Amino acid sequence: MNDVLIVGAGPGGATAAALLARQGVDVLLIDKDAHPRFHIGESLLPCDLALFDRLGLDMKALGFLYKGGAEFYDERTGDHTVFSFAEGLKGTPDHAYQVERAKFDKAILDCAIRDGAKVETGVRVSHIEPDAEGVTVHTNQGTRRARFVIDATGQDALFAHKEKSMRRIEDFGLAAVFRHFDDLSDEVWHELTVEGRGNIRVLMIEDGWVWVIPLAGKRVSVGVVSRKRGIDFDLFEQTYANSPMLQRLTKGCPKTDLRIIRNFSYRNARTRGSRWACLGDAALFLDPVFSSGVSLAMLGAEKFADVLIPALREKREDDPELTKPVSDYMATAYTAFGSLVGAFYQTKLVDHIFFAKEPDPAIKAGIISTLAGDVWRDDNAFQDMLLSSKRRRFEPYPNE
Repeated sequence: MNDVLIVGAGPGGATAAALLARQGVDVLLIDKDAHPRFHIGESLLPCDLALFDRLGLDMKALGFLYKGGAEFYDERTGDHTVFSFAEGLKGTPDHAYQVERAKFDKAILDCAIRDGAKVETGVRVSHIEPDAEGVTVHTNQGTRRARFVIDATGQDALFAHKEKSMRRIEDFGLAAVFRHFDDLSDEVWHELTVEGRGNIRVLMIEDGWVWVIPLAGKRVSVGVVSRKRGIDFDLFEQTYANSPMLQRLTKGCPKTDLRIIRNFSYRNARTRGSRWACLGDAALFLDPVFSSGVSLAMLGAEKFADVLIPALREKREDDPELTKPVSDYMATAYTAFGSLVGAFYQTKLVDHIFFAKEPDPAIKAGIISTLAGDVWRDDNAFQDMLLSSKRRRFEPYPNE
């Protein structure tokens, strides 16, 4: 019997595996896919820099692209604003990275293996049965037993489907259609990475937005997110045809086939129980607009490890409320980002505050620190303003 079995070897699951294994916990990490494998979610936040150091990840040596901040555009009005992480509140880290997820996820998985975690790929879970002594995990490769199971299956949300506890978040994005463009021109690459400091660009469109993420190797990821149902490839083509910026940046570039991700923006109404808990997107996925998914999953994994290590040593891993401190800690981030996403879609936040001609310096610095994921602080005037409306405040766990 393993101490901990983690289902899902993405950034959250692999981070938890690495931190647990290096403390002597017997960890088995299983995944339905072999790594490296393609995944979307390529823009990270500065809040993870300290965790990268803890894991031993050298992001520069791995060749990932420096990300200095975020830019917002509205081609319909000509509005444009830049939020540089270096201009955040004191103590906010000043940069992040844009990553190719196949390479990034494999690098974290390699950390877990290096630290002693056992890894099995090509393993699909059919069902899970917790009992008084442990948890039985039934897979296509036979059964596994563990004292505790972490569901890190992302949007597959293993336990949410088992417990029938997935709830869609209303009025956030419903789906995304995206592709990569390769071999950007030298001029465009200089614009995006030298002049633009590797920033993510967010383009405002009717009923949604567009991401433009530069990636190492003169590549760019472009995706269209919509709040409307029935998203299809035509939405991307129409949006592209209506955007002089997108056409200019990618003129003559080879492109990958279009892909669609549907049915995101949801919460799991039951994220923990006796001998199991859900991590990252398996617990809650907000919306990709502020790039919070990967970064928050990894920070949640760090907290999982800190809670589980002493509990396993003291043989109290059967406590159904064991990981409540993790939920409480992550609720701060989910509340901040969820309220920000809600304001982004449902109010004039971008028009009146992001695109303000003479922004209040304290508010702008607060916006930057929030966008950086530096949300566990009590001196952010923007975050206080964002959360002051009980009607608009996002509640990640409304039933608890």
